[in-house]
Amino acid sequence: MPFGIAVVVLLLVLLFSALRVLNEYERGVMFTLGRFTGIKGPGIVFVFPMVQQMRKVDLRVIVLNVPKQDVITRDNVSVKVNAVVYFRIIDAGKSIIQVANAYDATSQVAQTTLRSVVGQHEMDDLLAQRDKLNADLQRILDQATEVWGIKVSNVEIKDVDLDESMIRAMAKQAEAERTRRAKIIHAEGEAQAAQQLVAAAHSLAREPSALQLRYLQTLADISHEKTQIIVFPLPLDLIKPFLGPPHGE
Repeated sequence: MPFGIAVVVLLLVLLFSALRVLNEYERGVMFTLGRFTGIKGPGIVFVFPMVQQMRKVDLRVIVLNVPKQDVITRDNVSVKVNAVVYFRIIDAGKSIIQVANAYDATSQVAQTTLRSVVGQHEMDDLLAQRDKLNADLQRILDQATEVWGIKVSNVEIKDVDLDESMIRAMAKQAEAERTRRAKIIHAEGEAQAAQQLVAAAHSLAREPSALQLRYLQTLADISHEKTQIIVFPLPLDLIKPFLGPPHGE
């Protein structure tokens, strides 16, 4: 093979080996002789052999599962909590230059932050105010990873595992709370009924004829019963208005 053809073939091989193709969601962090010289992509990127080096960075949202962490809450309850973190790289240069492995670093920070935040709250807050805890976790993680060019968009606490003894204690507490509310509702109903009876008594006391009508209504209701003999006392005050005035008056 002539020397000229060999040189051309070698140049073509070097040219094709120097070409890189970056997808729309990828960026290339360029280093020239070890120095950071910019970010390229997407599309075709030319990397000079033995002079330049390129590190690919994925800009898509990453879903990070935080393994279960043993945590003791502020009210001394032992629980196991895990979470999921959604983040993405917004500065490709920082994610390569400032940290050796952005994914592992974010995972470790997420684990320590999860233990710290949950440990500052009581068990009731962990169960009833999970949205607030998620917001606190997201804010703290976002601040910690900002220097690495990472944006934490969302954090969700997934599972909260309790000991069997704690589950039984919480069930008893919930049952006691339901019983307490039922007693309060029953007492309030009795108080309202007593108030209505007092008001009705005052109304009947002011209008004797209303008491007579109520008496007659009760007789009508009893007449529909299937019993054959009904003994019902008849107060003289009810028939007194129907009697004439005493003789001699």
